[in-house]
Amino acid sequence: MPKRTYLLLIICLLTLFSALSYAENSPVGLWKTIDDSTGKPRSLIRISDKNGELIATVEKGLLPSDSPEDVCDKCEGARKAKPLIGMVIMDGMKAKGDAFEGGHILDPDNGETYQCKIKLDASGNKLEVRGFVGVSLFGRSQIWTREE
Repeated sequence: MPKRTYLLLIICLLTLFSALSYAENSPVGLWKTIDDSTGKPRSLIRISDKNGELIATVEKGLLPSDSPEDVCDKCEGARKAKPLIGMVIMDGMKAKGDAFEGGHILDPDNGETYQCKIKLDASGNKLEVRGFVGVSLFGRSQIWTREE
C-alpha cells in the first residue's frame, strides 16, 4: 500500500476513536435521580445536546405518588402550573474542561432556579449535579445514575 493510503487509514481510525471517546464522556442520555430525603428513585431525566448546550427534560416521575398530570405549582413565570413531565429543568450547560457549567437547574419542589455544574465520573455512569447560588461552595449535589 502506498504511504498515502496508510495515512488516510490512520486518520480515519483516529477520527473514529475520538468520536467514540466523546460519546463515552458525554452526559447525553437518560438519567435516574434519587430523592434526597428517602434515597429512593425519584425521576427519569433526559439530557440532550441542543446546539452545543446541554438541556435536561423530565421524562418520567418514579414515585408512587407521581402522576402525569402533576404541575409545578411553586414555579414562577412561564413554568408556573405547567406539567412536570416534559419540563426543561436544566439548560445552558456548556463544556468547560472535564465538566459542564454556565447553566441553570430548576428544583421543582420549591420552584427555585440555581446555577449548575455537572461532571461525569470516570465510568460515565454517574453524574454529579451541583446546584448553587453565587459560589459552588454554597449549594448541594446529587448523584444521578445512567439508565441508557
